[in-house]
Amino acid sequence: MEVLIGNVSLEVEQSGAGDLALVFLHYWGGTHRTWTKLTAELESSYRIVTYDMRGWGKSGAATNGYSIAALADEAQSLIEHLGLSKYVLIGHSMGGKVAQLVASRNPPGLAGLVLVAPATPTPSHFPEEAKQQQIHAYDNRETVIQTISFLSAHRPDAKMVEQIVQDSLSGTTEAKLAWPTSAIDEDISAEVSNISVPTLVLAGELDRLDSIEQHRREVIARIPGARLEIIPHSGHLLPIDEPVRTAKAIDSFLKRYRS
Repeated sequence: MEVLIGNVSLEVEQSGAGDLALVFLHYWGGTHRTWTKLTAELESSYRIVTYDMRGWGKSGAATNGYSIAALADEAQSLIEHLGLSKYVLIGHSMGGKVAQLVASRNPPGLAGLVLVAPATPTPSHFPEEAKQQQIHAYDNRETVIQTISFLSAHRPDAKMVEQIVQDSLSGTTEAKLAWPTSAIDEDISAEVSNISVPTLVLAGELDRLDSIEQHRREVIARIPGARLEIIPHSGHLLPIDEPVRTAKAIDSFLKRYRS
């Protein structure tokens, strides 16, 4: 369904049922479809909310509003629109950085935070060559496939590769450029120290973009009480590489804090 948030129409998908909602925020280059295999494992126990961030997938385009703060505002506005009284934020990579900022505001109804291979709250400090590679990661089909090869620990099947290609190429120019040229280097490290809900950080054992040590140093050390769990055989794309293992880790975490 389409939900108008401000002046942008967001594509929102809902499934499942339960008193606790799980709100998923996708990575840079993803859409709500990134989560499909993972959420299939959870929808029997939880209300599932996935959506395309502005400029991606079927959501509307915008010439601005791609800062971490703007994307966090958008997520909060959507949650309020849907009337979610109790929910957990689950953010992947870029979506993880957005989720960290939302959680740092301690909004009403937030019951927990799951960060899936999250971008750090500190600036990336990537060398210029790496930044240029990111800027051109989603130029065309060939560059997307090259990016998949780097981010995934094992090449997804042909159907999933095609989905990722379509999703990555769906982004507007503004959405594609905002992350590698600006948002990735925003510093929200002071804000995340205010996070007060139970927090789980999931890291891919074979992640070549964000190492396990980086998660320990830049994320775990900055969020009070956060705990780290490593997902075996996974690269940066945990929801695609290991959706079942990742879903089980999320479910176990949620059951631990609900009991």
